[in-house]
Amino acid sequence: EDVFTRAIPFLGFVFMLQMLAALNFDWSTAANVAAVTGGLAILLLAVGVLNRRRGQRLASVPRRVGGAELTTFVALPSLLPLIFGGQLASALATAVGQGVTLVVVYYVVGYGLFSIVRWSAARFFDTLAASLSTLSSAVPLLLVVTLVLFMTTEMWQVFSDIPGPLLGLTLLSVVLIGSVFLLARLPREISAIQRETCPGAPPLDRRQRLNVGLVMFVSQALQVLVVSLGSGIFFVGFGMLAIGPGVLEQWIGGFGDRLVEFDLLGETVYVTSELLRVAAGIAALSGLYYAIAVLTDPTYREEFLQELTEEMGDTFRARTEYLRALGDSA
Repeated sequence: EDVFTRAIPFLGFVFMLQMLAALNFDWSTAANVAAVTGGLAILLLAVGVLNRRRGQRLASVPRRVGGAELTTFVALPSLLPLIFGGQLASALATAVGQGVTLVVVYYVVGYGLFSIVRWSAARFFDTLAASLSTLSSAVPLLLVVTLVLFMTTEMWQVFSDIPGPLLGLTLLSVVLIGSVFLLARLPREISAIQRETCPGAPPLDRRQRLNVGLVMFVSQALQVLVVSLGSGIFFVGFGMLAIGPGVLEQWIGGFGDRLVEFDLLGETVYVTSELLRVAAGIAALSGLYYAIAVLTDPTYREEFLQELTEEMGDTFRARTEYLRALGDSA
């Protein structure tokens, strides 16, 4: 529960880094060195005062982060630009940045995001092997559909002409649609897992449900990511071999923007920016299809969630025993 105390190393690093807020590029080097030194002295003095307030040594790492420390973390670095140069805009930007940092730290550390990613990555290949039948059922149909899309003139014309920022926004929108679909299914899956694996257990509160949902989302997203990357890499290789300059000229009216070219079996093959764009579009659509398939088709869903359900069931049972023991001791 004491989220910010666990994040002391990171918060301390950010806090010390904010002494650079005292810099003013209109000043000389000597003046900036003096300002940074003064800013560092102010920050260290503030930490020392907070330590003494909690009964610690002046020069020691705080053992606990409370309201006073958080207020100092946001307010003091924001004052440095005002003290050294009257930089109001920089002060406001620093305050907003410090506040956003605290929000991010609260959710990343409080919900164990790094631990979840590390756990999901460690079990990822085992899960992928266990879900091989799912992949072998879903990927062939996916490959046929995407091959048809890849060989259409319209696909190449659309992705060749679209500006870079709009292309990024288009791919991001596909990713967001897939993410929203996964997130929309999670509450039902969480309730089903708890009901099936540990009936009669105390219900999860909002934060606990969010934490369990984050575990399931990251686990599913990693597998969808691998399918998307595999699809993108496949079509880059396939496009180098199958889509030559003549075909490109007929489809997009030119030979494309060649990024890499090399000889292969006596022939020259090319990697063009248009090929990378189309492959990225196919990869995003492949991920969207796979994300929907593994949660809507009963066969895919059962195989995909089986191992995760067993592990989450162990967690639910351990939680029930813990709460029972806690109630007995009280």
